[in-house]
Amino acid sequence: MKTDIVIVGCGVAGLYCALNLPKEKNIVIVTKNKARRSDSYLAQGGICVLRDEKDFSDFYEDTMRAGHYENDPDSVEIMIRSSQEVISDLVGFGVHFEKNGKEFVYTREGAHSRPRILFHEDETGKEITSHLLETARSKENITLIENFTMVDLISEDNLCKGIIGHDAEDNYISISADYTVLATGGIGGLFKHSTNYPHLTGDSLALALKYGIKLQDIDYIQIHPTTLFSKKHGREFLISESVRGEGAILLNSQGERFVNELLPRDVVANAIFDEMKKEGSEHVWLSLAPIPEEEIKGHFPNIYKHCLEEGYDITKEPIPVVPSQHYFMGGIEVDTNSLTSMKRLYAVGETACNGVHGKNRLASNSLLESLVFAKRAAEHISADYSELANKTDFVVNKDNYENYQEKYKEMVLAAIEKEKKNRE
Repeated sequence: MKTDIVIVGCGVAGLYCALNLPKEKNIVIVTKNKARRSDSYLAQGGICVLRDEKDFSDFYEDTMRAGHYENDPDSVEIMIRSSQEVISDLVGFGVHFEKNGKEFVYTREGAHSRPRILFHEDETGKEITSHLLETARSKENITLIENFTMVDLISEDNLCKGIIGHDAEDNYISISADYTVLATGGIGGLFKHSTNYPHLTGDSLALALKYGIKLQDIDYIQIHPTTLFSKKHGREFLISESVRGEGAILLNSQGERFVNELLPRDVVANAIFDEMKKEGSEHVWLSLAPIPEEEIKGHFPNIYKHCLEEGYDITKEPIPVVPSQHYFMGGIEVDTNSLTSMKRLYAVGETACNGVHGKNRLASNSLLESLVFAKRAAEHISADYSELANKTDFVVNKDNYENYQEKYKEMVLAAIEKEKKNRE
């Protein structure tokens, strides 16, 4: 297959990038699973936005403090300054955020100094991603291929010429392209307990390791403090940060508070681990008693419904929660235009690292960061577009990829452990 631009992944980063590319360019988006099975759909809390100029310094400081001041200052400023434009774009695509009359309603989450988060019930990610997906499907220049797994890059002299992958029937094909964008999401599939979909296994990171593409901070992995504790195995159900932002409190087995629930995620998660160790328990408790029942059912209807299905009525009783792997702050190193160290190869979303998040991501900056830098990638490609010389057919040898998935997982986990030891 030949195209102008190939994008790997169809979460908010991949879709928004595609929608900001020139309409006359042919774009192929491939995704490893069904289009709706991206982690972008799972984002509950909301998306940050700069409310006004007076909020800039606080928003900037909140992001830097949460990231332990290891963030890239230029990237943080770009993200914040671009936030209102992104929200305007999303509203144009039909995305609905909570309003009081004509004015947006803002909520607050942990480590934020004031409410600045727009939301749609407790499934903001689904609201945004579904509208972007619907719009992308309507575009004649965009082709979306589901159940297609990337296994390799087509590369020559540090120049990316497309990708190699296979479909659900194990048919291998190459997709040659002038430009390639990696938007493959996080690494939750490498962990036993994660809020991510299990098919997100860091494939782009493995290929970056294979080709010597620069990586950054790959040992910076965020643990979310509150996921619903269950004896079952599989993806953990997230209890959004905004639940604590609206007043929910954490309790030990004696019904005692033991931490300020609005501290940064890593601090709260560590406090929970310490409490569990002290008590010898498998979880702690989250009480929504301080939140009015009508607000729980109105703001968090899906959390309410899911917990009810699991046997807990959050309007009447606390629920058991435990920290789980949630987000990847590191990734493929990119500049502020999302360009990697390989020519014509871009990375956006959770698989990329532009330094916005530092050592720990501030709540609800994930959707915003993904969208801002996906658009910048599209604009950078568009500004200086040139066709790739010698975009020829590439013959794929299937035998080269025997047991590739396990090999790639081992490569990524080994690299993360090595980075941890180097940092120590």
